[in-house]
Amino acid sequence: MAEADGAAAAWRPVPLAAGLLAFVALLALPAPAGLPREGWIVAALAVLMAVWWISEALPLGMTATLPFLLLPILGVMPAAEVAGLYWSPIIFLVLGGALVAIALETHGLHRRLAFGIARAAPAGAFGLLIGFMAATAVTSMLVSNTASALIMMPVALALIAATAAGGFATALVLGVAYAATIGGLGTLVGSPTNAIAAGIIERAIGLKVDFLTWAAFGLPLVLLLLPFVAGLLALRHGLAGAPAAGQARALLADTGPLTADQLKVMAVVALLVALWVGLPLAGPALGLPRIEDGAVAMAAALLLLALPGRGRVPLLPPAGLKRVPWEILLMFGGGLALAGAITASGLATFIAGALGGVTHWPLWLIATLVVAVIVLFTEVASNVATASGFVPVVAAVIAAKDGGEVAALMLAMSAAFASSWAFMMPSGTGPNAIAYATGRVGVRDMVVAGLVLNIAAVPLIVGLCWLVATALVG
Repeated sequence: MAEADGAAAAWRPVPLAAGLLAFVALLALPAPAGLPREGWIVAALAVLMAVWWISEALPLGMTATLPFLLLPILGVMPAAEVAGLYWSPIIFLVLGGALVAIALETHGLHRRLAFGIARAAPAGAFGLLIGFMAATAVTSMLVSNTASALIMMPVALALIAATAAGGFATALVLGVAYAATIGGLGTLVGSPTNAIAAGIIERAIGLKVDFLTWAAFGLPLVLLLLPFVAGLLALRHGLAGAPAAGQARALLADTGPLTADQLKVMAVVALLVALWVGLPLAGPALGLPRIEDGAVAMAAALLLLALPGRGRVPLLPPAGLKRVPWEILLMFGGGLALAGAITASGLATFIAGALGGVTHWPLWLIATLVVAVIVLFTEVASNVATASGFVPVVAAVIAAKDGGEVAALMLAMSAAFASSWAFMMPSGTGPNAIAYATGRVGVRDMVVAGLVLNIAAVPLIVGLCWLVATALVG
């Protein structure tokens, strides 16, 4: 990797020392009242990891090993329990999706898809950026955020490889990653976090958020965010090196007919997407057990390894396994381990409980606090863990506030959307990690853009949720 790797490889004594000093200083202080000592240790670890991740003081994958190193030594959790936190179904989703993406690249299908997007996109560099982001967002409304990023990122890289990259490369890679997260906000099935939040809301306060109700909030949010984020990235990175739409089509066009191998890979990918979309909808009706997206992705990867292609070489050549971003898997696992420790140590309960005394505040102020706290928290914890930890507390606030259905909908949906608002850190979401793995994006690029989006989250989420809740109930 070019720029990002060079920055990560440099010795950075200042952030190394700053992270360690902050960690030691926090450990030396007594835990706040009501927070177990274990939770305070995890808070100190979260600060240390955040400093080192943001500054790239160490390779991100090595920083991700800190929970396994420090939590057992400091008596928070046994090593076996910490190690178990590093793996979850989403890791297999990332792995299986990466292998499918490698097969797409191997057979040149990503270039064909890039040509199709370039042909349909509006004229101009900004039109290409919007076109890629819109295609990613639509995909992410139906399949998981991580899976949609894995599908679309090789396509974006194909366009970058065919042009003089410049700032357009960074803008496009970040745009695809962010669009995957944004699209996941649009529908109830767009992200596991959405379903978890809706389930908790219904169980806690009896408010059912069905597919159409979620879409009434989510789709306008997607439509507002996509051009806003595209404009932000264009301003931040410029569009230097971006081709015009016609030039992109000329560079990417593949006029030859589809080969037999390409058709086979397309069939496997179509089956994969159909299962991702269809199993959650049809599985319960057919009496099937819940099948994780990660299991479906691994089944597709195994099928690609088993099916022969030209010259009896598998559609996914075994050499492709060497291209799996193993460090990114470790980094994402470290984020999962930290999130699990935050929950298990009582830190999540302590932070969420601090919201319990605000029921006498005005509704807009409560919503502002809820969104601001959850958005900050979800940068260091997984979206699912954040929703699981905070939405029940917000539901309790709703019940205590007794502000009617408008207040309930506004606060509940604000908390649900904020739980998925992780744009600052490579470890925050699968799409962020995938963007960082390309080598086209540095941590600072993500932090700067993500910080602007985090600041924008408060008025955007609160205002939209209030308007839609008022319209639906009124």
